[in-house]
Amino acid sequence: MEHLSEKELSLINDSLAEEELLVKKYQLLSQQTQDTEMSSKFQQISQKHQGHYNALYSLL
Repeated sequence: MEHLSEKELSLINDSLAEEELLVKKYQLLSQQTQDTEMSSKFQQISQKHQGHYNALYSLL
């Protein structure tokens, strides 16, 4: 794999932080809602963002 530039590493790091925040937000929303359907949707979205995080992390 080729080496990443400082700018690319910085962008990946920023994206990791954003994805991590989204994972936590949607997990919290999933826990706070009383609607089981919405809770399930929030959990699915959280898992999707966790996948994004994992994909970005694998670039480092």
